[in-house]
Amino acid sequence: MDPSGPFGAPLRGRLLLAVCWAVAAVAVAGAKVLPPPSNLNYSFIQICTLNWTWNPPENISSSCDLEYSSDIVIDEVPQNQRQWSKSLFRVTDTFLNEEMRFKVRSECKHDNASEPSRWVETSVLPKGIPGTAAVGLNCVWHNLEYMVCKWHPGENASSDTNYTLFYWFDGLKNPKKCKNYSISQGSFECTFSLTFPRFTNTYPVISILIRDVSEEIRPVCASKNPTTLVKPATPKIVQLSYLNGGIYLQWSESDAFPANCLYYELRYHNGDLTVAQTIRVTSNRTSIPSVDLNSKYTFQVRAQPKPECYSSKLCSEWSEEKSIGENPDSTFYFVLIVTIPLVVAVSTIVLLVYLKRLKILILPPIPDPREILKRMFGEQNENSQSCAKDDSMNAYDKLIKEEEIHSLILTETPESSNSEKENR
Repeated sequence: MDPSGPFGAPLRGRLLLAVCWAVAAVAVAGAKVLPPPSNLNYSFIQICTLNWTWNPPENISSSCDLEYSSDIVIDEVPQNQRQWSKSLFRVTDTFLNEEMRFKVRSECKHDNASEPSRWVETSVLPKGIPGTAAVGLNCVWHNLEYMVCKWHPGENASSDTNYTLFYWFDGLKNPKKCKNYSISQGSFECTFSLTFPRFTNTYPVISILIRDVSEEIRPVCASKNPTTLVKPATPKIVQLSYLNGGIYLQWSESDAFPANCLYYELRYHNGDLTVAQTIRVTSNRTSIPSVDLNSKYTFQVRAQPKPECYSSKLCSEWSEEKSIGENPDSTFYFVLIVTIPLVVAVSTIVLLVYLKRLKILILPPIPDPREILKRMFGEQNENSQSCAKDDSMNAYDKLIKEEEIHSLILTETPESSNSEKENR
């Protein structure tokens, strides 16, 4: 067959691939597998910190640039934390509430004539009843002064579980116990002081252990990077005034933070508007130009760490509202709205009454003759009846007077006769 024919090129490709596979197989077959490390062990050097140690393999060629590859598996899930090192130890965090498996092997760096050794493994098994470890641990570093950690009890933990928090970081001789505890609605909280020199550029990792004195309660460990937990103190607006047709503001700044490590968000709204405007400033003062001097402005401010100083995305709480200017007096408009209809109504009533009286004066009503006759005859009857009544009363009075006189005469006559007899 002519190699230059239509099937020459594919044939040469297949032959070349077969030769490559053959060379690779020979190389693999001839490669030497390294012996593994020995005596793999671990020890606690601080709370939540393990030191893994091992011995080097034996019979290693002097031409081998030996190093060790190590990795961590948590509950059979690789953590993608493989490291290469020439050291005979590795320091890692521990996970006391889950099974932690550590593995290591030998490798010759930049040597294709040898194969890595097999993995050597050992495990740290959890202690206590599953589901009793504290869950939902959340910590906040307030104003670089104190840290507040909150957590919930495990679903299988009894109601009398007494969790205790310990913390440690590089610089402390021994772990410290958090003592300022509180429990609210089943949630645990503990506060401890945490300060570093103001001009520190690097902060150590905080190791936190939560456990109970009972061995039935499973402990839990966590490592916290404090720079991701920073929450500044709430600023306070200290000056608010008009300046050159605008508004000038100034607020307090924290002494705990280095200079230029905070920026601020200023929120304000005009009058009764519910939609606020927000601006970002890098210092603790700013001005709002060209404002309406006849309107009321309300301001709030909060602080947030700069990313070049801290990795935290936590903001402080908004400050108390401060206002300048006054809204138009709504009471005046309310009184005006009520008064105008009332004045119109009263004026209408008065006008109607006045027009009615005016109509009576201009066009007096024509008297009804029947009513006039009725009143006339009625008055005559009343006069005659009153005259008769007066005559009868006069006659009666006259009779009474005559009787009184007659009785008086009868009374005086015996007395006069008796006196005549005596004179005699």
